[in-house]
Amino acid sequence: MKPAIPLLQVKDLAKFYGNRVGCEQVSFNLYPGEVLCVAGESGSGKSTLLNTLAFHQRPDAGSIRYDLREEGVTDLATLPDARLRELWRTDWGFVRQNPADGLRMRVSAGANIGERLMAVGDRHYGDIRGVAKDWLQRVEIDETRLDDAPSSFSGGMRQRLQIARNLVTEPRLVFMDEPTAGLDVSVQARFLDLLRRLVAELRIAVILVTHDLAVARLLAHRLIVMRHGRIVETGLTDQLLDDPQHPYTQLLVSSVLNA
Repeated sequence: MKPAIPLLQVKDLAKFYGNRVGCEQVSFNLYPGEVLCVAGESGSGKSTLLNTLAFHQRPDAGSIRYDLREEGVTDLATLPDARLRELWRTDWGFVRQNPADGLRMRVSAGANIGERLMAVGDRHYGDIRGVAKDWLQRVEIDETRLDDAPSSFSGGMRQRLQIARNLVTEPRLVFMDEPTAGLDVSVQARFLDLLRRLVAELRIAVILVTHDLAVARLLAHRLIVMRHGRIVETGLTDQLLDDPQHPYTQLLVSSVLNA
């Protein structure tokens, strides 16, 4: 049974770029531990939606309400920028398609993980180093790579390091923008298994943007399909993919089956 209070409540959200619609009339609730996938073709508005939800850009209309740990359910538009930055460093994570955009490439793997720990008040060098080693192992990177820079890692290792950097503070909400898009097929399978396990273990709520419906089926409890900035269909992932109702969703599903 779902908890009474959603972690995230989105109501009639809209973002415009001049006369162009980024997204509009987007509404949904997200509950703790739930993985919600936003799918659609390039230009459908899914990345605009993700960046607006994460307040990397402010919405032009609608509301985003979040159940803050101390203050309770709060309209994020009322928070000062400093409080939003604190959320980004602690209670939220953001996993980017290109891991180089989500990592500091010139500092060590351990320092990348340790920065998030310091953001929540950890200061003991030995403790931070120990936690960083543990997280390298949890994302299947040998702890002997702790002092190596991410620039010396493969693409798959960089993405796994980005996961460790984001999850080390045990955030309650993580945004993921096409996290498997740059990975080889063989690397994707291993990465998805790891991601699914960690999300379940930590009971993290996730908003995942992808054009890959196979990724959506493997990871997501619910699926939102977007077209031209609007939601055209939403539902439980397996039900929606097995029996799509909207013609656009039917086209997306059939294109995968016929690929």
